[in-house]
Amino acid sequence: MSNDTPWFKSTKSGGNGGSCVEVRRHNGKIEVRNTKDREGGTLVFTRDEWAAFVASTQDGEFDL
Repeated sequence: MSNDTPWFKSTKSGGNGGSCVEVRRHNGKIEVRNTKDREGGTLVFTRDEWAAFVASTQDGEFDL
C-alpha cells in the first residue's frame, strides 16, 4: 500500500470550524491525525485497538 492512502474526516465535523481529526487505513493499521496540525504527528492503532476505541465511544464511555 502506498503513502497516498486518503484521509477521511468525520461527517459530523462540518460545523465546528475544522476542529477535528482525520483517519485512514494504512499498511494494515489505523492512523489518526489533527486536521489543524497535520505535520504534528500521527497516532497509529492496530485494527483491534481501533475497534475497541470505537466500541467504547459508542457505549458512551468517554461522555463527559
